[in-house]
Amino acid sequence: MNGHAGDGHAGDKVKAIPTWYVDPSAENAMGDGHAPIWRHLIGLIPERDLSAKTVLDFGCNQGGFLRHLHALRPFRRALGLDIAERSIATANSLKGNLPIQYQTGADVSGWTETFDLAFSHEVVYLIPDIDAHARDIRQALKTDGIYYAVTGCHTDNPLWPKWRSLVAERTNTVVQDRSVSDYAKAFAAAGFTVSARKILYDGFIPYAPDGWTPDFMDALDYYSQTKIVFRLVKH
Repeated sequence: MNGHAGDGHAGDKVKAIPTWYVDPSAENAMGDGHAPIWRHLIGLIPERDLSAKTVLDFGCNQGGFLRHLHALRPFRRALGLDIAERSIATANSLKGNLPIQYQTGADVSGWTETFDLAFSHEVVYLIPDIDAHARDIRQALKTDGIYYAVTGCHTDNPLWPKWRSLVAERTNTVVQDRSVSDYAKAFAAAGFTVSARKILYDGFIPYAPDGWTPDFMDALDYYSQTKIVFRLVKH
């Protein structure tokens, strides 16, 4: 699977970073924490047989989501993109013989009408130009392709004012302020058929007073009520 950088796309305006977190050791913990949510998300999507499908993971970090997806619903091939250079190096070191290509960057303009499915998990709130991102992902999808964009980082989240400061303090990224409706409008304007649901994670949530949710009830509410899964269909 090969692609090239294009001109004037959202990805061109995003600079590479070494790792998402200022403290690189937090990168491994992020993947471990997301793993149960990834498995829950995979269980939610109605697409069961992916054996002939091509998949994009936008903002793949260390590649864990695609490894989980292939283990549960094997796909034909996949591309993982991320701007964190060390994370991509780790992803490539862990992929073994899986049919996955991991690449540093955020520009999908070289993959026109390539993917049957696309995913992003807690990435869209960091994208400077969400309108361009929506257009680029739609262009990268085949007709009837589907983009699942997952985020709980939106201004409808009651924890957002606090989280916004923590993201700025702890990561090498630039935070954007958008509501759930802002995302829906951007995706619809790009030509997607937009629907969404709460992720409604029903597993046990570990107590982890790490600053993000020191009040344990906040953590329970976040994973059951606040985190949103957009299902965006290209017709």
